[in-house]
Amino acid sequence: MAARPIVIAHRGASGERPEHTLLAYSLAIEQGADFIEPDLVPTKDGELVARHENEISGTTDVAAHPEFAARKTTKTIDGAKVTGWFTEDFTLAELKTLRAKERLPQLRPGNTKYDGQAEIPTLEEIIALAKAAKRRVGIYPETKHPSYFASIGLPLEATLVAKLREAGWDHADAPVFIQSFEVANLKKLKGMTRVPLIQLMAASGAPADGTEPSDAAMATPEGLKRIADYAAGIGPERAMLPDTSLVADAHAAGLKVHPWTFRAENYFLLPAYRATGGPAGHGRLTEEIAYFIGLGVDGVFSDYPYAAVSARAASVPAPQPR
Repeated sequence: MAARPIVIAHRGASGERPEHTLLAYSLAIEQGADFIEPDLVPTKDGELVARHENEISGTTDVAAHPEFAARKTTKTIDGAKVTGWFTEDFTLAELKTLRAKERLPQLRPGNTKYDGQAEIPTLEEIIALAKAAKRRVGIYPETKHPSYFASIGLPLEATLVAKLREAGWDHADAPVFIQSFEVANLKKLKGMTRVPLIQLMAASGAPADGTEPSDAAMATPEGLKRIADYAAGIGPERAMLPDTSLVADAHAAGLKVHPWTFRAENYFLLPAYRATGGPAGHGRLTEEIAYFIGLGVDGVFSDYPYAAVSARAASVPAPQPR
């Protein structure tokens, strides 16, 4: 069992506030998260902002802005056609005129009361929020679609590293992890920063940059050894862990294991932890997280940081004062 798994607030406390907003990140810090997670995408003028996807119609009120109606378009992102409005077609100043909204209103109707209250935050604003906390709080940024953005002249890596350097967080002991589903992106970052890197992987699929045949191949002992050449750990989809040796194999390769994503709604929970109330009903999230902590993971991503903090407290003795 890991000595004290870290709690990573997935897009902030996104189970209780619209994701990737300062509202969600602030609540996550209040709930005891060790890290807050911004997914990073660029603006037209090269700034980094926090959105789960560069297509923003599901997380902002952009569709209600007639001045931006003509910017609705269709693009191919990582091989899939997507229609909507994209951050790379807006300057930061233009994005700041939009307001965030709940992405999953059917599952999280209570969050809709916060619609319209928050802007799209920049990476600098998120770093400042973390630094203002009364205890040590870090950030865990994900570079979204890095090969796509490089292909349109908006590479993420140099800007991200520069922002971390400005914050004094470009060193091995900084409270930062950088994560990506792609491989070449992380290998490039390996030569640019000493911040630890995390290779994300899903139960199905493959890196969009074509560097590996599948995420499953990366999860083999041989694949994990390859990852250890450039990363400090893996972020596997949690479905990849039960009844497998992935945690042990990763640890044998010298890698940390930070699975994603733990959510309270029945729709997301493993069947054993669901409760009555339909897909939006809340089941036994703390118990599910405790089960995974028992598998020996080194951290967890959760939309409900308080549940992860509670599960950790019940599963792992608090460190003794020196």
